[in-house]
Amino acid sequence: MTGYTMLRNGGVGNGGQTCMLRWSNRIRLTWLSFTLFIILVFFPLIAHYYLTTLDEADEAGKRIFGPRAGNELCEVKHVLDLCRIRESVSEELLQLEAKRQELNSEIAKLNLKIEACKKSIENAKQDLLQLKNVISQTEHSYKELMAQNQPKLSLPIRLLPEKDDAGLPPPKVIRGCRLHNCFDYSRCPLTSGFPVYVYDSDQFAFGSYLDPLVKQAFQATARANVYVTENADIACLYVILVGEIQEPVLLRPAELEKQLYSLPHWRTDGHNHVIINLSRKSDTQNLLYNVSTGRAMVAQSTFYASQYRPGFDLVVSPLVHAMSEPNFMEIPPQVPVKRKYLFTFQGEKIESLRSSLQEARSFEEEMEGDPPADYDDRIIATLKAVQDSRLDQVLVEFTCKNQPKPSLPTEWALCGEREDRLELLKLSTFALIITPGDPHLVISSGCATRLFEALEVGAVPVVLGEQVQLPYQDMLQWNEAALVVPKPRVTEVHFLLRSLSDSDLLAMRRQGRFLWETYFSTADSIFNTVLAMIRTRIQIPAAPIREEAAAEIPHRSGKAAGTDPNMADNGDLDLGPVETEPPYASPKYLRNFTLTVTDFYRSWNSAPGPFHLFPHTPFDPVLPSEAKFLGSGTGFRPIGGGAGGSGKEFQAALGGNVPREQFTVVMLTYEREEVLMNSLERLNGLPYLNKVVVVWNSPKLPSEDLLWPDIGVPIMVVRTEKNSLNNRFLPWNEIETEAILSIDDDAHLRHDEIMFGFRVWREARDRIVGFPGRYHAWDIPHQSWLYNSNYSCELSMVLTGAAFFHKYYAYLYSYVMPQAIRDMVDEYINCEDIAMNFLVSHITRKPPIKVTSRWTFRCPGCPQALSHDDSHFHERHKCINFFVKVYGYMPLLYTQFRVDSVLFKTRLPHDKTKCFKFI
Repeated sequence: MTGYTMLRNGGVGNGGQTCMLRWSNRIRLTWLSFTLFIILVFFPLIAHYYLTTLDEADEAGKRIFGPRAGNELCEVKHVLDLCRIRESVSEELLQLEAKRQELNSEIAKLNLKIEACKKSIENAKQDLLQLKNVISQTEHSYKELMAQNQPKLSLPIRLLPEKDDAGLPPPKVIRGCRLHNCFDYSRCPLTSGFPVYVYDSDQFAFGSYLDPLVKQAFQATARANVYVTENADIACLYVILVGEIQEPVLLRPAELEKQLYSLPHWRTDGHNHVIINLSRKSDTQNLLYNVSTGRAMVAQSTFYASQYRPGFDLVVSPLVHAMSEPNFMEIPPQVPVKRKYLFTFQGEKIESLRSSLQEARSFEEEMEGDPPADYDDRIIATLKAVQDSRLDQVLVEFTCKNQPKPSLPTEWALCGEREDRLELLKLSTFALIITPGDPHLVISSGCATRLFEALEVGAVPVVLGEQVQLPYQDMLQWNEAALVVPKPRVTEVHFLLRSLSDSDLLAMRRQGRFLWETYFSTADSIFNTVLAMIRTRIQIPAAPIREEAAAEIPHRSGKAAGTDPNMADNGDLDLGPVETEPPYASPKYLRNFTLTVTDFYRSWNSAPGPFHLFPHTPFDPVLPSEAKFLGSGTGFRPIGGGAGGSGKEFQAALGGNVPREQFTVVMLTYEREEVLMNSLERLNGLPYLNKVVVVWNSPKLPSEDLLWPDIGVPIMVVRTEKNSLNNRFLPWNEIETEAILSIDDDAHLRHDEIMFGFRVWREARDRIVGFPGRYHAWDIPHQSWLYNSNYSCELSMVLTGAAFFHKYYAYLYSYVMPQAIRDMVDEYINCEDIAMNFLVSHITRKPPIKVTSRWTFRCPGCPQALSHDDSHFHERHKCINFFVKVYGYMPLLYTQFRVDSVLFKTRLPHDKTKCFKFI
């Protein structure tokens, strides 16, 4: 402790100790420096020596740092691989960096372009807004000009008279009633719709005397009529049925007159009333002869001259088929033209037979003396002379074998039963109808019955007596269906009948069949004809015909439709300008209020056809606006105001006289979803397509997960009430175009073929224009008609599985064509295409038009359709023969005419004129 204390206190021992410490520190630093030098210099040299020098030892165990064999080299190679990977990654990073810089530069450029596009869009929006303003101003100016040059037209306000209106001033003579002085037009404005109120006859005393069949038939047809209303206050016309009476003696004229004047809406004089007296028997009495009917119209089958008011009263046909439809199978065919007898007559005149057996004087001798008071004696002698001459086979009988039917005085009574008379008329080319000898009897139910029976079986009526008033004579041109010969010309009748050609005779027989079916055959036709005549006289348009309301099936759409390369290959045919505007309907028909005036006689006397629309038939419909024919073009319209035009312009134009038009595809399908979807996709991009109406004919709805294609136009899926091929031709209200393309779900047509067919149809709008042609043939061994689908240069039908037709024919097929034909189609599930061809050929008397040389149109690989069934052709044979029975003749016409385009076969320079040529 003492020494240590001394050292700390700086004693004598402090200096030695300090020196020792300094020396020791120096030695340590020197040694440390030397050691570090040895380590830093010699150790790397030694390591380098051992790493670079091969160990000369022979034994493998003595090698320390030398090269190693086997797995001992892996560590070295792994290091080298890592180095190479590092170099590769470095190079890729450099490349990515370069690409990143390039992308950044491109993004910058695109951002600049986006900004420029945004500015362009803003400028375009401003230009569009300016164009819209210009268009709006132009439309406003156009409306102003139109308003200045056209008067303001609007539907008149309907003014209904008071219930207790005094009516019209009374005419001086009731028999002088005409429309202008006995009909109140104020109750029947043009826009009223012609409402008709029908009295219930059972509520009046005379109702108990009515024939039950007549009353039941009348009530049934009145309930179904479109014009009948239950609101008597708004009615334009009032109808009351007073006959036929079972026992006329039980109802005295004074009693009937009193009951008529007590009708609730009679209004003192009965104006705007129609009294109907239907005759079911040939001996029906003139019930209203001594009854004062005031200003009421009278419709019956028997009139005296003092009773009949021309242009006011109506001569109607007898009601032969009261509660039954005509049996078409019992009606004889219209061919052959000539029958066994040239003409026939059976009848007996009770009051004037005293001179029937006397030998008549010659025509020259009688002209020298006084004219006979009754020409019936001359008629009897002349007809017997023709029969005895045996120049032609005729049958005339002036005495009934059995008791003749009751008749009016001077009237020729009917002989035998109705069935016997019809059998004789079936063998007669002409049927003589001798009018009553009393000149004051203008028409009788007996004469009307003879006329009805002659038209029913196709015997051309020959009416002897020009003073007669035939049924609906002021509307119908009877000279097209009958011969009306004055009685003094009876000696020339034989010559006149022999001079008629077969074609004229067949035309008269066909027209007579049309008149009988349309105006005479049933209670519906008679009642509808009476209303149609009055409505036409007062110039009120008919009510629109009903359309089938389409019950749409909800479906999902949105599947992008592909483009079939076969569909896109259009050859040389330009499909026309691309439609950029939405679908539009056909132009509206604007003659509804003038048709009753301009086409008065033509429409009443012609079968329903393209230019003889049937608002004036007793069916009394007016087709909707888009269902009217707008006329048939005479050729493809040239471009440039008649100066022709280059081939390219001509080819691209739609052509025709209707510059803007589209068509609707109606596709019938039954549980073939895959085939249907493929067919719909093939319609993608088809020009001038308005919409597609898919008629779903199966009671089973489409699959819920079915995705329908988006083809650029609406697809309407319509659900039907039953599985019927007639649904193909229903006039659906969703069809807004005149042109309909009826196509099967497995039809495979190119766009150029469809467009060519559409262009051809526009030039023949009243025809069926399609692709697959068929024809009918006469089977000589079996004496029947056959359906033939073999390849031929001649055809008479075009299958509606791929054909254009006018919507007008859809109305005729569904509402006018005999129901027996539609029933046949439902029975066989076949022949609807044949039925449509029969209908159009019957109406137009023209064959269909086939386009292109294609004979089949089925898609390859599609499931087999009904037409592949073994019984398919046998059923079609039966259909043709049945349809011939219904129509009474074969309406189909042969043709060798086919429309094709040279553009399918000839390549012409674009600078040359191109046109469609029909071969």
